[in-house]
Amino acid sequence: MRMNSLGPLSFGAAVLSDLSTASQQQSLQQTPLHSLHLELGARTVPFAGYSMPVQYPQGLMAEHKHTRQAAGLFDVSHMGQLRLVGDGAAAAFETLMPVDVIGLGVNKQRYGLLLTDEGTIIDDLMFVNRGDHLFVIVNGACKAGDIAHMAMKIGDRCDVIPMPERALLALQGPKAVDALERILPGVSALVFMTGGAFQWNGQELFVTRSGYTGEDGFEISVHESLADAFARELLRQPEVKPIGLGARNSLRLEAGLCLYGNDIDTTTTPVEAGLNWAMQKVRRAGGERAGGFPGADKVLAQLQDASQVLRKRVGLIALERVPVRDHTPLQDASGAAIGEVTSGLLGPTIDKPVAMAYVDAAHASLGTKINAVVRGKLVPMEVVAMPFVKQNYYRGPSH
Repeated sequence: MRMNSLGPLSFGAAVLSDLSTASQQQSLQQTPLHSLHLELGARTVPFAGYSMPVQYPQGLMAEHKHTRQAAGLFDVSHMGQLRLVGDGAAAAFETLMPVDVIGLGVNKQRYGLLLTDEGTIIDDLMFVNRGDHLFVIVNGACKAGDIAHMAMKIGDRCDVIPMPERALLALQGPKAVDALERILPGVSALVFMTGGAFQWNGQELFVTRSGYTGEDGFEISVHESLADAFARELLRQPEVKPIGLGARNSLRLEAGLCLYGNDIDTTTTPVEAGLNWAMQKVRRAGGERAGGFPGADKVLAQLQDASQVLRKRVGLIALERVPVRDHTPLQDASGAAIGEVTSGLLGPTIDKPVAMAYVDAAHASLGTKINAVVRGKLVPMEVVAMPFVKQNYYRGPSH
């Protein structure tokens, strides 16, 4: 993203430039871990209205590789946490998304999509059925708008309760479970997309086995008063190092995961974005609770009829060692415009330039060769399957 060279420092400095522009126009908030970040030598940038660590002294590439090999600790406290409380909360929330909320089991987590009346994406989010309420995590840059949207649309059917007093930490990587089990005994029993409450220093933490890197890992909601002490305890574990938002971005892109504002937004539908898997059968045509969500006519039509989908999100690998960043135009062999890159960088694990893009449907098939126009020169690329790096989620001993 706005990457001008392959060097990790310049990459880290530029990786969040597009998303931080709006934040620079306002005074920046600080997460409960701000002092710890500075103590650890973090380089901070404006992001979603917060001063956030983009990288630490070891550098983005080392942070990325450490997370793939061991365990990385991310501060994601800029994200929005809220509760939906009331007997009708699940049914109400389901009216906002093409997702099965009512059928979600207790302590199970699911990915969701808030949609406009045109069937495009307001935000993507995660939610957990905690039994007596729904626990929801939304993107930091969208949280004020999301909370207002929910309050306006379903506030008469359930209580929409923001939780600004909660910090959020992500511990990601193949050795994350080893480190966290020492601190929170029993946490290793969780499997991917499940959650549970744990106690530490007399206060409750809520932990889900999920994340944004493609690796096994956990997200931990903790009261702001406990966040610094808990983060330090995690960093005392031999597997754990602090990781900034620069590596978080490169990890999620290698894992084929969308970034809101880049790869999905209010111009894209879930089907164009290739998020069909997120819409359960019960909400599709012929399902028990088909439709009934904003933009249902358009989304269901696209699900049933591929000719309704004029463009698609695809994965691309450059066939030359040239990074292809977001907003790079794409052409077919004749020079006709066919789309644009939405996220792009040199994948540290795959060691090749990778990208996500939207291209017209005729050029979305695997193996299709297209050209990116980088500073006036054509860079050949190929449409490939995502993720670029195998996902390693823990689904239990039988898998």
